[in-house]
Amino acid sequence: MKFIDLSVVVNEETPVYPGDPPIKIQPAGVFAKDGYNDHLVSIGTHVGTHMDAPLHMIDGGKTLDQISIDQFIGRGRLVEGLDMEAVKQAGIEAGNIVLFHTGMIEKYKDEAYFTGYPEISEEVANYLVEKRVKIVGVDMCSPDHPPFKIHKILLGSGVLIIENLTNLDKLIGKEFKVYALPIKFALDGAPARVIAQIK
Repeated sequence: MKFIDLSVVVNEETPVYPGDPPIKIQPAGVFAKDGYNDHLVSIGTHVGTHMDAPLHMIDGGKTLDQISIDQFIGRGRLVEGLDMEAVKQAGIEAGNIVLFHTGMIEKYKDEAYFTGYPEISEEVANYLVEKRVKIVGVDMCSPDHPPFKIHKILLGSGVLIIENLTNLDKLIGKEFKVYALPIKFALDGAPARVIAQIK
């Protein structure tokens, strides 16, 4: 078996969504002086590879700590592009974790990454809800633009969202399982380590 890391690195150079606070990392312990290394990290809940909980866009929605850990693990299905035909050909079944490969992550440090990304359609979002998938993941900063209708369709139906995935090209033509483990925050979202296990 082979494992593919689908998560981006988080440091002070990691891009953040326009308007979100920048990442700040400060030493809290220095080995030469304190005998150990430690850091204070200031980070938003929606930075880097992260997971959106329903509370992110749904008033009164669940926080990440309220979601069963079973929802974070499942059979993965890769969709090339965002069109409905590609979605229907992906063999999506209930309980799947559906990842959309668009190639946008290649522009991760460009302004266009946050302004020129494509959107998942309402038709596709509703189809995924009907299929009862666990998670929808994208290699973009968001599956949609304001007013975030797709977020609301998915999260309102209990489908979690992962943004800023990388290395999805390595999953083309593969059968794989996804492990998407966010920090157990009682909040609207959290950074996540997302891994694909190729059979």
